[in-house]
Amino acid sequence: MDAAFDYIEMKVPAKAEYVGVVRLTISGIASRMGFSYEVIEDIKIATSEAVTNAVQHAYKANEGGEVVAGFALYENRLEVMVSDSGKSFDLKKARRETGPYSEKESVEFMREGGLGLYLIESLMDEVNVQLNQGVSVYMTKYLEGEQVELNAEKIST
Repeated sequence: MDAAFDYIEMKVPAKAEYVGVVRLTISGIASRMGFSYEVIEDIKIATSEAVTNAVQHAYKANEGGEVVAGFALYENRLEVMVSDSGKSFDLKKARRETGPYSEKESVEFMREGGLGLYLIESLMDEVNVQLNQGVSVYMTKYLEGEQVELNAEKIST
C-alpha cells in the first residue's frame, strides 16, 4: 500500500480565465516535489488540457458549473484529478473505481478537432477517465526513474 501522501484540492468556476490559476498551482506543486522544468511543463499542459476540456464541454452556456482539481503528492509520483461534476474527490473511493476507458468514452476530448486525450496521454505516465455524473480525468506522473523501478518490482514478484 502507498505511504502517506499530501492532498490538495481546489474548486474553480468553469470559466477559461481560471485555467491559468490551476496551471500556476500545479506548477508550484510539481516544482516543490522536485520535477524537472521540462516535466513540470508537460504536467502543466496535460492539466490545462483536462481543465480546458471541462470548461468548454461540461456545462451549457451560462450554467455556472465548477471544475475540481485534486493533487495527491506521493513520495514517488504526483496524481492529478480533474472533474467537471463540481464534486470533491473521495480519493480512496475514486482510486478504487477508476479503470480504463474505451475509445467511445473519450469522445468529449476529441470534439472540435482538439487533441485533448491524446495529448494528455502523451505527456503523462498513466491516464484514466471515469464517466460518472460528469467526466473525471486521473493523470499520474512519476518522479524520474520511479516508474521503471515500480514495473520491475511487479515483474519480479
